[in-house]
Amino acid sequence: MGRRLCDISPGDIAVVSGMYSQGSIRRRLRDIGFVEGAEVECLMKSPLGDPAAYLIKGAVIALRREDAASVMVEGK
Repeated sequence: MGRRLCDISPGDIAVVSGMYSQGSIRRRLRDIGFVEGAEVECLMKSPLGDPAAYLIKGAVIALRREDAASVMVEGK
């Protein structure tokens, strides 16, 4: 059973299993590496949880919670 990227905690590693976003944000997320099968690690979250930093394909990416909620992941 998958969960949303925004729900993983700092230090957790997961694998991208799908995406529910549409339009330009979907294209941007795919362009920066959020594709099915990609490994992603949550590095840190701001004190209020928005935004969060993720390591994917060697790059550190900060995502707003609403964007991270559209990426589905499975535990590794």
